[in-house]
Amino acid sequence: MDYILGNEKLQQGCIFCFSREKSFDKQGLILSRSADTVILLNRFPYANGHLLIAPNRHAGELADLTAAESASLMEQVRHSVAILKKHLQPDGFNIGLNIGAVAGAGLADHLHFHIVPRWNDDHNFMTVISEIRTIPQHIDQTFDMLLPDFQDLIKTI
Repeated sequence: MDYILGNEKLQQGCIFCFSREKSFDKQGLILSRSADTVILLNRFPYANGHLLIAPNRHAGELADLTAAESASLMEQVRHSVAILKKHLQPDGFNIGLNIGAVAGAGLADHLHFHIVPRWNDDHNFMTVISEIRTIPQHIDQTFDMLLPDFQDLIKTI
C-alpha cells in the first residue's frame, strides 16, 4: 500500500546491485548474496514466493557471463526450487529469463531469472481478465520464512 499511495520512495539504480556488502537485506528483499549470485523476492510478484536470481556482477547478456557465473546461476536456480518446494509446496514452476526490453525484461541491463511457484488453479481468470494477482501471504512473512534456508545455502557455497 505504501507504494500504491506514493509513500514509498522508489530506489534509483539496479535492484541487484544494492547492498553488495550484505549476505541478505530485508528492505531490499535480498535473501542471499554470494560471490557470483544474488537471490531476492520480486517486490511485484506474479505469485507468492516469486524469486529473482541474477549474477552478482552487472551483466545484461548471457554472453557476458563467465562459465563459473553461468554454472552458479543454474545451481542457485536448482537450490531455490528445492527451498520453495519445501516451504510452499507448489504444484509446478515457471522458470524464465527475459533478455532485452522487447522480450519483457523490466531490468534489461542486468540479466536475471524468474522463478514463479505455481499451484493448480492459482490465478484462474483473475490475471487474464483484470491483471489482478492474488498473493495469499505478505511478502515480509515469505521473506522471513525463506531467509534461514537461503542463508544456510550461502554457507555451502
